[in-house]
Amino acid sequence: MSLSILPALITTVLPGSIAAEVGFEPGDRLMTINGTRPRDLIDYQFLCADEVLELEVLDASGKTHQVAIEKDYDEDLGLEFDSALFDGLIQCNNRCPFCFIDQQPPGKRQSLYLKDDDYRLSFLYGSYLTLTNLSPREWQRIEQMRLTPLYVSVHATEPEVRIRLLKNPRAGQILTQLEWFQARRLQIHAQVVVCPEINDGIHLEQTLLDLASFHQGELPTVASVAVVPVGLTRFRPTEDELIPVSRDKAVEVIVQVQALQQRFRQQLQSNFVWLADEWFLIAGTELPPESHYEDYPQIGNGVGSIRSFLKQFQHAAISLPPRLSRPRMLTWVVGNAVEQAFQPIVQRLNQVEGLEVNMVALCSNYWGQTMTVTGLLTGQDLLHKLQGKYLGCAILLPAIMLKHGDSCFLDDVTVEELARKIGTPIVPVRDVEELINACIS
Repeated sequence: MSLSILPALITTVLPGSIAAEVGFEPGDRLMTINGTRPRDLIDYQFLCADEVLELEVLDASGKTHQVAIEKDYDEDLGLEFDSALFDGLIQCNNRCPFCFIDQQPPGKRQSLYLKDDDYRLSFLYGSYLTLTNLSPREWQRIEQMRLTPLYVSVHATEPEVRIRLLKNPRAGQILTQLEWFQARRLQIHAQVVVCPEINDGIHLEQTLLDLASFHQGELPTVASVAVVPVGLTRFRPTEDELIPVSRDKAVEVIVQVQALQQRFRQQLQSNFVWLADEWFLIAGTELPPESHYEDYPQIGNGVGSIRSFLKQFQHAAISLPPRLSRPRMLTWVVGNAVEQAFQPIVQRLNQVEGLEVNMVALCSNYWGQTMTVTGLLTGQDLLHKLQGKYLGCAILLPAIMLKHGDSCFLDDVTVEELARKIGTPIVPVRDVEELINACIS
């Protein structure tokens, strides 16, 4: 549940902004805007849209100030905060056996064990929620503030199946909740995590058909659906009923969903439902063409992310020089799930005379996975596989392995610590542009 509303802690004042001109400083706390204490970044943005603002501010010394500001409508103040939530995180009240939070070892940083099920983070950042913990007040706020789209973990529409998955009797209300969104012309994007022998087969088909019935009109209630394979680690509770996704199961789900996609294209003029890239990697089959993903509505769920990355690289590679003035060798670390898919990138980079990029594709012994997506590799995995090897002048590290805005892996190892132990500089890269720049600069 939410905590009491605390004054919002300001961490950054953007140079040249209104806030900088007024005299805001990092460490100040924003208490009220026009007499209202904001609960979160949504309130802050809504309240700050006015042209005339009266702000109550608590400075780092504990002194309160009243600040009057006149500005253009919707002009940003230039403040950033330590959290998007000023009244605390609304945490999950489910007990899903496939929850990644419960599949981690004890003793790591506290933030890794927070179970986010907060509709505000869903609206702001696209994180998924289950809708099982919302009070009438929160439902009313979603409606009044038009917080759309939200991202919803559906998993199953049959009440008994969803209750079994979420271990929560409130989970059976999902179809009624979708009707609520439909009546108010609010949208969601849905995800279905497939757990073999629980919500696959006929249950998966029923779920996707039910969701498709909400994809109608100019503003469909369910805008898109991602189908994702369950991910399991060696730390999961021993008493759970989960079965890993095998190659045969991946092939089965691909065939099943592709048949439904063909049907949806005829009925809805859209694929509507998309398979996460992992299905094709597990099955060892070719990824769909780029055109399959339409406008990539579920790319945050790993749907089409490989195709998108390959396309971006293809465009950016035009700027690659024919040769380097000084030869250099680099090691690019990725999860072994994408090893084959990213071979064309390595081949193109190595066409640059004087540049040698070696891809090292790793599984995660830390999580106990034989096939691992890049974002789940840990510092310990890299240390175990890379220590004592010649890695060139630097290691290119996909920043998706790191905590957002930080240099910490999921196992609490830092980039600096790892570089010191391996004896090679590490360069985090966030996208194609940074990958190419790190190779040639």
